[in-house]
Parts: sequence; structure tokens; C-alpha cells
Amino acid sequence: MAETIGSLADKISIIQLKIFHMREQLARADATEEHKAACAGRLDVMGIQLRDLGDEMTQLVSDVAAGRVKLKIYRQFKMYNDPRYRAKAV
Repeated sequence: MAETIGSLADKISIIQLKIFHMREQLARADATEEHKAACAGRLDVMGIQLRDLGDEMTQLVSDVAAGRVKLKIYRQFKMYNDPRYRAKAV
């Protein structure tokens, strides 16, 4: 499973922000009809993506709750800003 609950929540929040800003574009008084039509088409696609992500989140949470899926914890092994991983100056 490539997605986690956190990664899905992140994607959902990002698409929500994109939808918000795309709706702002539709409301612009100075926007051309061509621009508004393009934005409306993109908004339709984003709505589909949002529903798909929501469905995937619902399914994953349901599977976890039912014990069909066990979430894995992936540890972060960050090496930057850690002096233990810097070569000693010669």
C-alpha cells in the first residue's frame, strides 16, 4: 500500500486549496470567458480527484478498523544538520 492516512489527508488538503483558488478565478471580474471556461474544466477534474481521494481515505480507514490492513510506521533517517554524519576536516 503506497498511501497512508496522513498522505491522503495531505493530498485532500492540497486539492481543497486548489479548488478554493480555482473558484476565486471563476469569480474574477477581469477574467475572460475563455479563462473562466478553462478554470471551470479544471475545477470539474479537481472535484473528481477530491471524491476519489475521499473514497480512498474512507476505504483505508474502514480496512484498518476491520483489521484487513495494518499500517506500517516508516521511520525518518535524516542525516542533514547532524554533526555525526560530517567528515572530519583533515
